[in-house]
Amino acid sequence: MERPIEELNRRGTPVFRADTAWFPSRLALAAGLDGASGWAGTLATERRTLDLSAVRSVYYRRPSAPEFPAEMSAEARSVASAEARRGFGGLLSALSCRWLPPPGRAADAEYKPFQLRVAAECGLRVPRTLITNMPEAAREFADGIGTPVVYKPFTPIRGTIDGQSVAVYATVPDRGGIDDPSIRTTAHLFQEWVPKAHEVRLTAVGGQLFAAEIHANSAAAEVDWRSDYDSLTYRVCEPPAAVASAIRRMLGRLGLPYGAFDFVVSPSGEWTFLEVNPNGQYGFIEQATGLPITAAICDYLEGPAQA
Repeated sequence: MERPIEELNRRGTPVFRADTAWFPSRLALAAGLDGASGWAGTLATERRTLDLSAVRSVYYRRPSAPEFPAEMSAEARSVASAEARRGFGGLLSALSCRWLPPPGRAADAEYKPFQLRVAAECGLRVPRTLITNMPEAAREFADGIGTPVVYKPFTPIRGTIDGQSVAVYATVPDRGGIDDPSIRTTAHLFQEWVPKAHEVRLTAVGGQLFAAEIHANSAAAEVDWRSDYDSLTYRVCEPPAAVASAIRRMLGRLGLPYGAFDFVVSPSGEWTFLEVNPNGQYGFIEQATGLPITAAICDYLEGPAQA
């Protein structure tokens, strides 16, 4: 979030920054609707007041849940949270402005089964994939494709165990992992292992594509580069024309102006789609390569008031 704010400030573009967690304790809202002119009113902190009718765009980056007084009962907190989501959140989504990304569409796009289907329909190569809670189905899938398989969580899994930060990354399970009875406890995603020369993080902003090769230099990063950032090296690249066209089709289908795409590139140069994050990080790529992603984001935010 800091990079776009710094760039918008440099350009002289007014910015109002607020954390959704500030509502209702540190963020006051008053808005009215009179006919077809749209919602008008104010959103205010202790220091600043925003005229809602002047909002041109919203950069929606990792919103937090509203905070309520500790003395509220669990029942009251549940009701207040639902009302805040539909009232405060609903009002923001009703503003006539452009969003990066649009909250509802971004939430839909985060479902991996959905994005994999759309990617395939738009012409991108996707790995053979199984979703199951049956160890026997996982075993049949692994035996049938005849290559190693990769297990991937559907959502980022991070936490703390015994005071240590832990995370679950993609792994290549051995036979015991494929047959693990704990697979029955929830949905699991398995994909064929795609031979890789390197991976690519491609950041799409308003039709512009910024691609960087990611080269892993450790065994852990070879399976999931997120597990060992220190071992990575980067190089700017260009996607094949067919891949670029498919990406733009996919963004159109998903209704997204922004997406952080991950690809595997095989030794023969074939690109395989892994996933798209509608609110994915890009700062580490910009810092390593100099690709002007922040400028593209700010260009989009400064575009027409309604998109």
